[in-house]
Amino acid sequence: MRVAVSGSSGLIGTALSAALTADGHEVIRLVRRPPQPGEVQWDPRKADGGVDPAAIDGLDAVVNLSGAPIAGGLWTQARKRTLRASRIQSTSALVAALARTSRPPGVLLSAAAVGWYGDTGIREVDESSPAGTGFLPGLVADWEAAAQPATQSAIRVVTLRSGIVLSRSGGMLRALVLPFRLGLGARLGPGTQFISWISVTDHVAAMRYLIGHSAIEGPVNLTAPAPVTNAVFTAELARALHRPAVLAIPAPVLRTVLGEAAVELLGSQRVLPGRLLDSGFAFRHPDIATALAAQL
Repeated sequence: MRVAVSGSSGLIGTALSAALTADGHEVIRLVRRPPQPGEVQWDPRKADGGVDPAAIDGLDAVVNLSGAPIAGGLWTQARKRTLRASRIQSTSALVAALARTSRPPGVLLSAAAVGWYGDTGIREVDESSPAGTGFLPGLVADWEAAAQPATQSAIRVVTLRSGIVLSRSGGMLRALVLPFRLGLGARLGPGTQFISWISVTDHVAAMRYLIGHSAIEGPVNLTAPAPVTNAVFTAELARALHRPAVLAIPAPVLRTVLGEAAVELLGSQRVLPGRLLDSGFAFRHPDIATALAAQL
C-alpha cells in the first residue's frame, strides 16, 4: 500500500510508520519543514493544505494524526485556541487537499479521542453512547466533524477515538516511569476514576486493521477492553517496576495546579471498544498487567 501519515513524528505516527515500512508498504510523511525523501511538505494553516495534489494522488490510505498535545500546559484561552486549530484546522486542510486529487484514497483514518464521552463515572460507554459536555467533548466533536466532508470525495472516513496510549517511548507511561522508579508513584485524587487505555502495539494493529476492513466507517473506540481505575493502574505500574506506590495527590491540589486541565486526571472514562470487538479484532494486550509487562 501507499499510505500518507500526518503527525508522523509523534508517538503513534512513528510507531505506525515503522510497522508499515517494516512490512514493505510505502509511507509518505506529511511534514511542515522542507521535505526529505519519502516526505511531502504541507501547511495545515492553508485552506487547501498547501500541498501539490499530484504528490498525494493515488494513495491507498491517509492517516491523520495531527494535533498539539492535550497535556501540554494549562488550558488558557490561547492554549484552547491552539488545541482547536491544531486539530480542526489541520483536518479541514487535509480533507480539502484530498478533494483536489484525481484519485482520492480509499480511506481516511482521522484521529479523535475518548474525550468525546466526557466524564462517564462508573458507567460503561461505547460508540453508540452520546457525547459529553464541556471543552473536551466539544473539541472532539468538532474535530470529528472536520473529517466528514471527505465522504463527498467517496473516501471512507473512520474517526479514531483513542484512549491513553501506553508506550515506553513516550506519552503518559514514559513520564511516569522515573517517579515510580524513585518510589514517588502516587494515586491521583480519589483513585476511583476510570482510565481508558490501549497499548501502542494494539493501537497500531487496530489502525492497520481498520485500513483493511472496508465495512467499518465512522467512530471507533481505540481502547483496551478492560479499563481500570487510577488506583489499579497505580498499583499495577508499581508492581511492574517493583516499587512501592503509597502516596496520593489530593484532587484539590491538582485543581489548584492544573486548573481546568485537571479534568484530564480526575475525570472518569470507562470506554469499551465495542466496534473492534464486534468485528473480530483480537487484542494482544487486553489487560493492564500484560500491557505494562510488554512495554516495561
